[in-house]
Amino acid sequence: MRESLRSLFCLPGARWIALLCLCAAYLQGGIGKAMDFDAAIAEMQHFGFAPAAPFAIAVIILEIGASMLILSGLYRWAGALALGGFTLFATFLANRFWDVPPDERFMIENSFFEHLGLVGGFVLVAWHDLQKQGFEANSREKKL
Repeated sequence: MRESLRSLFCLPGARWIALLCLCAAYLQGGIGKAMDFDAAIAEMQHFGFAPAAPFAIAVIILEIGASMLILSGLYRWAGALALGGFTLFATFLANRFWDVPPDERFMIENSFFEHLGLVGGFVLVAWHDLQKQGFEANSREKKL
């Protein structure tokens, strides 16, 4: 059983598909904001960011750019930490379940903790990437 699971999870492309799933909401969000920039500006205004347009542009670049770093493997750790930090900040901004009446709390509280799970996923991606780089650097040093 263990070997069957191992062979399934070690299929070529499985890791990339998992990373794509982790980044999917950010790709969708960034592309959606870029396609409807007025809605992106309205979202920034809703959360009190001014001037709204530069903040909307920054979020679009962050969501798409960091996702591309993760998927390409180029500075994957940096992209993962950027999306993790962004998600943590946005979670405390948008999912303040402690500020809503108890009868409205359930869904917002769930969303808050789901987003913390995403943050943990991004930290694990960064950790794994940095560990791998450290291992490769140590291997090169030992060969010299």
